[in-house]
Amino acid sequence: MNINVPRGTEDLLPEQTKRWQVIENTFKRLAEVYHYQEIRTPIFERTELFQRGVGDSTDIVQKEMYTFEDRGGRNLTLRPEGTASVARAYVQHKLHGKVDQPSKLYYIGPMFRYERPQQGRTRQFTQFGIEAIGSADPAIDAEVIAFAMDSYQALGLKSLKLVLNSLGDKESREAHRQALVNHFTPYKNELCGDCQNRLEQNPLRLLDCKVDRDHPSMKNAPSILEYLNDYSSNYFEEVKKHLDAMEIKYTVDETLVRGLDYYTHTAFEIMSESEGFGAITTLSGGGRYNGLIQDLGGPEMSGIGFALSIERLLMALDAEKVELEQPKELDCFVITLGDEAKYASSKLVNTLRKNNLKIDQDYLGKKMKAQFKAADRYNAKFVVILGEEEVQSGVVNVKNIETGEEQSVEFDDVARLIKERV
Repeated sequence: MNINVPRGTEDLLPEQTKRWQVIENTFKRLAEVYHYQEIRTPIFERTELFQRGVGDSTDIVQKEMYTFEDRGGRNLTLRPEGTASVARAYVQHKLHGKVDQPSKLYYIGPMFRYERPQQGRTRQFTQFGIEAIGSADPAIDAEVIAFAMDSYQALGLKSLKLVLNSLGDKESREAHRQALVNHFTPYKNELCGDCQNRLEQNPLRLLDCKVDRDHPSMKNAPSILEYLNDYSSNYFEEVKKHLDAMEIKYTVDETLVRGLDYYTHTAFEIMSESEGFGAITTLSGGGRYNGLIQDLGGPEMSGIGFALSIERLLMALDAEKVELEQPKELDCFVITLGDEAKYASSKLVNTLRKNNLKIDQDYLGKKMKAQFKAADRYNAKFVVILGEEEVQSGVVNVKNIETGEEQSVEFDDVARLIKERV
């Protein structure tokens, strides 16, 4: 019986994980530059966390979560996104009590959503995200947006579009909510079943509906920007001023609402404008969540973050034909001839590895020509040729693959020579 991976998941083979490692290392270096520290949370959490944090009216909670009951009768869910877990950890471990605020955190890990698998959208996908919790300064909203843009640009993407909106504070949202209810109620029976429910639960979500997005009522729906109070309006203007100061181009889209209930004030998405990327152009998104920490039992603290899917990032890289520069796979490949050389090779390879050099050798008894081909496939920088004569003399031949230069050195000097040249 053949057993394949579950639908909506995939194996990443070594030739693919090389690209992933370049991407992940780029994100980690960028996090150091922006002074964000890594946090790792469990892959599954109590279901209540996502019901309260993400929102009962969202598609994620209603349709897409992988939820199960464990042997102790506890209701658990594979995490569908990262922010709620980070917020839970922030509250549970009282990170708000630390001297250094805001808490600037990043994560990389698998998320799970039950949706129709398609290119760039799998049921298990990998997110990179950041969260900055503990500051209500518009400057940190701009910092998070800058980080998001830098994440793509550092990997070579150019066809990017940044879209902004403000969802306002609680007062502004309530005024806008009532305006949406008044606007859409006459059309209720013309809307899809989900939107009819949203009209009662969370009418802002109507603006994010994929089924009814072409309905005439959507074109003249009340804009949140018309209902921002002075505080919310001034906050949004400050965010834009900081982005202007950093010379980050953006477009304001008053229909942008994002798909999660915890967002307030700043909301943003980054899209690909590359030809051939696909109909769904969104690469990533994020925003501010001023009530989430309090909803999870913590103090009244502000937070903002963003998350991107590495799978969709890879699609964008392919669409723009961006080749990621990958490091040499091996520093040195040791070529052996004869049984005595094999024993000496084990000693030499072990010594080189203890000097933090990336080393390999032949384990299939191949002839010298085939071993040279293996060194080429592994993209080795150097080869060391080791035969019976070299074993007896204690001197080996080190060849630079790129230049063709060869040098004879004693066994004890091989590591020093290669480390100097690498």
